[in-house]
Amino acid sequence: MFSATSLFAFIAIALDVAANPVVIDRSPVLSIPLTKIHNITSGHNLVASGLARAQSFKDRAKAHDLAEIRKRQSVPVINEVVSYIASVGVGASDTQYQLIVDTGSSNTWVGATTKYVPSSTSTDTGDRVSVNYGSGKFSGTEYTDEVTLSSSLVIKSQSIGVASSSEGFEGTDGIIGIGPDDLTEDTVSGVSTVPTVTDNLFSQGTIAEKVVAISFEPTTTDEVTNGELFFGGTDSSKFTGDITYTKRTGDYWGITQTVTYGSTTIMSSSAGIVDTGTTLLYLEENGFDKYIKATGGVLDNGTGLYKITTAQYNALEDLVFIIGGSLASHQPIYCEELVLTVHIDGGEAGFNFINGYVFLERFYSVFDTTNNRVGFATTAFTTANTN
Repeated sequence: MFSATSLFAFIAIALDVAANPVVIDRSPVLSIPLTKIHNITSGHNLVASGLARAQSFKDRAKAHDLAEIRKRQSVPVINEVVSYIASVGVGASDTQYQLIVDTGSSNTWVGATTKYVPSSTSTDTGDRVSVNYGSGKFSGTEYTDEVTLSSSLVIKSQSIGVASSSEGFEGTDGIIGIGPDDLTEDTVSGVSTVPTVTDNLFSQGTIAEKVVAISFEPTTTDEVTNGELFFGGTDSSKFTGDITYTKRTGDYWGITQTVTYGSTTIMSSSAGIVDTGTTLLYLEENGFDKYIKATGGVLDNGTGLYKITTAQYNALEDLVFIIGGSLASHQPIYCEELVLTVHIDGGEAGFNFINGYVFLERFYSVFDTTNNRVGFATTAFTTANTN
C-alpha cells in the first residue's frame, strides 16, 4: 500500500566511486536547453500524482507483466508535477513540440496538445503504441520520422508515437524518453522493443557513446530555461570536481544508496531509482518514519504534507546520501521543496526510493548506457539555498 508525507530537509551527498569521466566537452553543439515548468495546484494532488507514478514503476519492476500494468490504465490521472521541457523538432517542417524529459521511460511521442501532421519524412508503421506512466498515459500509432534536437543532433527515421488519446499531459505535447531501451518492451505492437533517441544518435554516428548528461539549476521562477540535456558525453562547464559512477541496477536508472540523518541511519544499502519524471524525493516507509521521528515533523491535513516549526528547522541536521562507497565531506544544502515518502510493502523488487528533482537539481547526473552506470558530480548550485 502506498501513502505519502513530506518535510523540509537538509540534504548532502557522499559519492565514493573511482572517477572516470566519459567524454568531457565544453562545446554546446551536442546539447539542448531545458525549461522548467510548474503545474501544481495542491499538495494533495501532487502527492496523488507522484504516488501513481511510483506505483507504476513498482508494478513493472515487480511483475514484468505489462498486461497487468495496462489494467491500471482505467485509474484517473492527475497532472500535478514540476517538469523539464525540451523543444524538439519533428518532420520535414521541423514542427516544434514541447516534450517532457523523462529518464523513467523510453518511448518518444507527440500529439498531446500540438497535433502531429505527417510530412515527406513521415512513415506510418501501422503499429499501435500504448504507454501507462501511472501519472499519465497515451495511446496511438507508431511512426518513424526525422527528429531534430538541435542543428547537430538530427535523427533520421526515429520511432515516435503519435497520440490519438492522452491523459495527464495538459500544457505539454508528450515525452522524450531517455530511459534504458528495455522500457519500450511490448509498448508497440508487432515489435519487442523500439530504439530510443540515444540509441539512434549512436547508431547513426552522431555521438560516440550512449551517454546522456543532465544539468538543472535550482530556481523559484516558473517557466525558466535553466537546464541542459547533453548527448554523447558531458559538459565540463556544468559541474565541479570529478564525476563519480555507480553500477546501474534494475530495469530503470537504478542505484544503491545509504541515507543518514545526523547520526541516524535512515536506509542502509537500499536499491531505488533516479528519475527526472518525479518531482520530489521519495523514501520507503520505514526509513521515512525514522526521518519524521528524528525531525519532529507533523502531518498537515490541509496539504497532506508534513511540516516543522521554526525551532525544528533551525535544529535540522544533514540528510546525507552515500552512493557507491564511504562517506565523503560535503556541505549541507537546504531544499525548500518537500520530501515525500513512498510506502512500498517491504520494498519488494528493490524499490525503496526515488531521487527526483529535489535531488537532481543539486547535482550533475550522467546516464551511461554504454558502461551500464549512473554518474553524479557536484555543481555550483549544490549548496544553494533556493529551489
